[in-house]
Amino acid sequence: MKRYFNSALLYAGLAMAGGVFYREFTKFNGYTAKTTLSVIHTHYFMLGMVFFLLLLLLEKSFGFTGAKTGRALAVYHTGLNLTALLLGIRGVVQVRGMELARGLDAAISGMAGIGHILLGVGLILILLQVGRSVAAAETKTNR
Repeated sequence: MKRYFNSALLYAGLAMAGGVFYREFTKFNGYTAKTTLSVIHTHYFMLGMVFFLLLLLLEKSFGFTGAKTGRALAVYHTGLNLTALLLGIRGVVQVRGMELARGLDAAISGMAGIGHILLGVGLILILLQVGRSVAAAETKTNR
């Protein structure tokens, strides 16, 4: 359970840092239009902090953590951080008004897509583990 709390704490810090960076970087550059920097804050708060606080509660209730949990969490962490990193890169490019070559622009979008895919796969793997534990707990109470 401590692992889930520490992850939630880490992502809360990253969310706040992302929000401060968004506010200060756009203000420093005089940028007022929409940018992907604005969603790093919410991605880290919801998919990071809130998600791991919920896992903490689910672990306390159902004890779902097993041998495969570490791999599923590694996929989830990789997906979330890759997504946030590429959102940050895309946002800095937007704020700075940089023109990118088509290939580099596509690479940024593609890597962000891979991050989202890993995030989704990690989420499904974790939910399947939770589901198995819930079903096992239900079976025990019905006996």
